This record gives sequence, structure tokens and C-alpha cells, in this order.
Amino acid sequence: MIVHYHVALPAFSRGYHLITDQVMRSVEVWPDQGLLNVFIKHTSAAICINENADPTVRTDFEKIFNMVVPENLPFLDHDMEGPDDMPAHIKTAMIGTNVTIPIVNGRPELGTWQGIFLCEFRNRAGSRKLVLTIYS
Repeated sequence: MIVHYHVALPAFSRGYHLITDQVMRSVEVWPDQGLLNVFIKHTSAAICINENADPTVRTDFEKIFNMVVPENLPFLDHDMEGPDDMPAHIKTAMIGTNVTIPIVNGRPELGTWQGIFLCEFRNRAGSRKLVLTIYS
């Protein structure tokens, strides 16, 4: 069986934001066994699983990705939406737009220190839309 849940996240500031609780609350019925796929319907934000205990991990992610893909590169052509837009697309391509998590005993089987993150790359982003798909 396949079930979809549509989630509208509120606007977040640029950075890496823990959204595990929003994802967990959005699923009405968890199957005993299966898979959860979390997909973001945007090209300038990403989804990842990473360390959820120490918030400095999130700020370090921001620093590293800004060094790897800086704004205002003079050779970029796609700049109509601002200097953060094309770097946001590149960062999204690097991290990805979905994660899949096993469901075991009625809950996503995340590791002790793992959380689901929205990676927001735009300076002034709006609401972000997710599709949660349960395969059971």
C-alpha cells in the first residue's frame, strides 16, 4: 500500500533546520513495517538526515557549503532572482531533494543522533512543500 501526506512547512530563515517533529506529526497512521520517503518540491532547498544533537553542526554546514558554492560568482548567468538563487540550485543538487527511512515497529528507524533537516539556501524563502510517501 502507498499513502501520501502533503506538508506545508512555514518559512524558515536561511540555514539547516530540524523538521523531524513536523514530519512525525504529519503522518496519521504509521504502518508496522515499511519505508518513509520525504520529498521536497523545490529546487532551492534540500532535505537531509544528519546530526540532531549539537546545533553547531548546522552552522558548520552553512559555513562549508557557502565556501564550496559562494554567491556572486561573476561567471553565473542565472541571477534574475538574486545572487543566492543559482548557488541554492547547486547546493540542492549536491544534497538532494529526498531521503528514505525504514519504518520498523511503527516508527521511522532513525539513529540515536539522526534528524531530518530542511536545508534552506535562500535568503528570503517562503513556505516549503513536502510530500511524505509511506510504502507498506
